[in-house]
Amino acid sequence: MILATPGPVEIPLFVRETYLKDTIHHRTPEFKEILLDTLNRFKQITKLPYNVFLSSSGSGAMEAAVINTVKTKALTINAGKFGERWGKICKAYNIEFKELKYNWDTPANAEDIINAIKEDSSIDTIFIQISESAGGLRHPVEEIAKAVKSVNDNIIIVADGITALGVEDIDTTNIDIVVGGSQKAFMLPPGLSMLGISEKAFQRIGSGRGFYFNLANEIKKQLEGSTSFTPATGLIIALNEVLKKLEEKGFENHYQNTAKRHKAMLKAIEAINLSIFPQTPAKSMAAVYSDKAEEIRKILKTKYEINVAGGQDFMKGKLFRINNMGIIDDNKMLYILNSLELTLDELGIRKYDGSAAKVYSEEKFR
Repeated sequence: MILATPGPVEIPLFVRETYLKDTIHHRTPEFKEILLDTLNRFKQITKLPYNVFLSSSGSGAMEAAVINTVKTKALTINAGKFGERWGKICKAYNIEFKELKYNWDTPANAEDIINAIKEDSSIDTIFIQISESAGGLRHPVEEIAKAVKSVNDNIIIVADGITALGVEDIDTTNIDIVVGGSQKAFMLPPGLSMLGISEKAFQRIGSGRGFYFNLANEIKKQLEGSTSFTPATGLIIALNEVLKKLEEKGFENHYQNTAKRHKAMLKAIEAINLSIFPQTPAKSMAAVYSDKAEEIRKILKTKYEINVAGGQDFMKGKLFRINNMGIIDDNKMLYILNSLELTLDELGIRKYDGSAAKVYSEEKFR
């Protein structure tokens, strides 16, 4: 079965092989060396001075970011299930927040956010997705962060980069915290989350808040090569190997190949008369609109052994989403797209003529 969902993604052999080695104890010089090396390599992804790993899903890192940074009031950007989650975390901790809500296919607007912070001076932290994977949407986070900082440099910008880190080169110049997750572009099993933290955010965190998700404690420990609690040793060791592999390929080359593959995939999908859902697609996936999304997914899985993700909430049955994160062989992507076109033929939507594979190849290899 080809796992073509936008997280968890397929785990390559070189990652799986790390789990065949002997387990090492987390309170040893050997693991200390691996942890410090992995944190140092991860800085190439976030380009932020402080980086920490948490043994949790990405939602744990989101929660840590919320409880450790908001002092008075949060502004949350909701254009999908994961943007909605910022507000749910605030509610869980009785943290005051204002929510700006957008359609799932519509990116946030910098002007709206600037107006919101001008109208309410108590807002001290903004939470937004870079890639909102519920609808495959890319927010203009860098533009928004720059605009906010020009108005009030003391506002902390927190960006969920769970389906963006490792996909594209994120400009974190004006971003204070960026969140990542292991099961996306880093091609690992779920269970490890990451945060890149700016100096300004580090000062805001102070002594931290919470117990397990106290970022002040975790930063202090991990700067020393240790952790506050038992870490996901296997995932950190595997992440170290992934980062080495990406360094070997060259981060710029990896980002360029991901972007080129994404462009070719979208053109191939459009060539077989399907519609890309969001106005500004994220490079992490192709989110495709179709009233027959579930029928398409079923045939892809049962006949062609390809598992793609469906839509969520009110978009269930109207969307299917194909992964573009990590290292993906072009022959595999060609098989996925060709199978999709054959599926449309089987459903009587469009007659098969090989357009998907042809357009993908022309765009990707030119």
